[in-house]
Amino acid sequence: MVSRVLEEIKKTIMQRLPSRVHVAKVEFEGPELVIYTKNPEIISENGDLIRELAKDLRKRIIIRSDRSVLMEPEKAIEKIHEIVPKEAEITNISFDDITCEVIIEAKKPGLVIGKYGSTSREIVKNIGWAPKILRTPPISSEIIQRIRRTLRRNSKERKKILHQLGNRIHQETKYENDWARLTAMGGFREVGRSCLYLQTPNSRILLDCGVNVAGTDEKTLYPFLNVPEFAPDNLDAVIITHAHLDHSGFVPYLYHYGYDGPVYCTTPTRDLMTLLQLDHIDIAYREEQPLPFNVKHVKKCIKHTITLDYGEVTDIAPDIRLTLHNAGHILGSAMAHLHIGDGQHNMVYTGDFKYEQSRLLEPAVTRFPRLETLVMESTYGGKEDVQPSRNHAEKELIKTIYTTLRRGGKILIPVFAVGRAQELMVVLEEYIRTGIIHEVPVYIDGMIWEATAIHTARPEYLSKDLRDQIFHMGHNPFISDIFHKVNGVDERMDIIEGEPSIILSTSGMLTGGNSLEYFKWLCENEKNSLVFVGYQAEGSLGRRLQKGWKEIPLKEEGKTRVYKVKMDIKTIEGFSGHSDRRQLMEYVKRVSPRPEKIIVCHGDNYKTLDLASSIYRNYKIETKTPLNLETVLIQENG
Repeated sequence: MVSRVLEEIKKTIMQRLPSRVHVAKVEFEGPELVIYTKNPEIISENGDLIRELAKDLRKRIIIRSDRSVLMEPEKAIEKIHEIVPKEAEITNISFDDITCEVIIEAKKPGLVIGKYGSTSREIVKNIGWAPKILRTPPISSEIIQRIRRTLRRNSKERKKILHQLGNRIHQETKYENDWARLTAMGGFREVGRSCLYLQTPNSRILLDCGVNVAGTDEKTLYPFLNVPEFAPDNLDAVIITHAHLDHSGFVPYLYHYGYDGPVYCTTPTRDLMTLLQLDHIDIAYREEQPLPFNVKHVKKCIKHTITLDYGEVTDIAPDIRLTLHNAGHILGSAMAHLHIGDGQHNMVYTGDFKYEQSRLLEPAVTRFPRLETLVMESTYGGKEDVQPSRNHAEKELIKTIYTTLRRGGKILIPVFAVGRAQELMVVLEEYIRTGIIHEVPVYIDGMIWEATAIHTARPEYLSKDLRDQIFHMGHNPFISDIFHKVNGVDERMDIIEGEPSIILSTSGMLTGGNSLEYFKWLCENEKNSLVFVGYQAEGSLGRRLQKGWKEIPLKEEGKTRVYKVKMDIKTIEGFSGHSDRRQLMEYVKRVSPRPEKIIVCHGDNYKTLDLASSIYRNYKIETKTPLNLETVLIQENG
């Protein structure tokens, strides 16, 4: 059946391409249609034609050379260096014999691409190999190197995976698409372990698969994958909206559990998700609480991940198209728009989102081509959840830092590694560069440095202001000299005993990690300050300090020592990556088209219900607040 579809597509391609183009073969690789040709330069010079062809066929088209016209790698490398300007600063060139691609890593990839793709077309014309151009991050990233190495070494296996997936995606639908339903498998009337299961007559899709980091046992830690209707063998796709563990932390278990299909997300989400999953495994191992999956399952996830850019429409099942849109929450975070059937139903799942411009990211997207059902978060959905503006939050932070430095103290900011840390780095860099804060070292400890390295590799996902700074002004705040990576205990002791400074360290709730060690060293000196900029969960050390505890008992080497808290404790609201109550309501008001139904998730029981009732009262849109394990019919009888 798929071969017949391919034959029809190939016939169309032959009719539309110039007669001198020699098409060797056409095949599906995952959601993409790949055309192998003996003269790719002719096709690459007809970009408009390919775009029109992709639009008419409603497929993503990739052009590659037939193996017979590829230049020998050594000569190809010489030719690439001749064609690409030295200013591009190529750092590595490698070849993938399976996909007939040359992977070019450069510090300035735009110069390898050239204006309107002119340089990359010249490469194809001269060496045959199709260039795959990657950015060399200004801060070296171990995770990005690891992912790229995994993909290179497993190229043959990955191509086989994509072939199988392509056959599955492009088969004809068996049944009429006259219904669609969502099952809540985690993250409903609670925060944590987000997991939604979308079913149509023809497809099964999982949206997010996270863990509850505050869970105490298997009943509260993980999603309800034991519902009778769920089976990994029948799953067509997994979509991950962003990298935080409460949305991506349980994905490796799906591969341990028997899943062998694709994961769709943005490239930054893949990179950050891998970082957080590996760290999660490492911490669990050190705490002698091993997880029900391991590193090999993370590696399998990497091999099966298909990355998408914002706005890229992709077939993920015979009857479902996916488009990811900016969610404004963390780097690469996305809202998932699902086009079900031939337009019978359109659903948007927001994941976590921020409907406000931040220093790091653009606000969440509000406009979609079609929309009937909106599934939205409600983390700060209670009527009392109104946060101060970013401007106010920044002023409060700067005031606290200024006061502490003036009295000769140090500022400890326990922070989450992904998102909040980078937002603060941009703020601190600007205020120190402009002289508003006296120049002092800012120490970066824990996983923050690696997460920041990933941010430097993906500047196209940052806010317009930051992109302009990096691309047009040549100023990248993340690589400022004020930031210092901390390597080991000896350096930490030098920081503690040294001059006034600012310390950003994980974990954000003082539940462990290096921030807890800094707290022990700094808390008994009244000159120092501790600044909370993120949520502190009930029961965490951070929450106890917010409540005013002045004596903190902590276990050390089997004994309990009581620390007397003399440092200044400050909580600054306004740096959250989530929308507050006003922004959530404004988002519903602005979203276009107006949805027929809104399903509210990802919030405490009261906040979910309060937001849902307010939406109904103000906008007269039907709202639902299902419990975990409940199923909601979102489309019925076409």
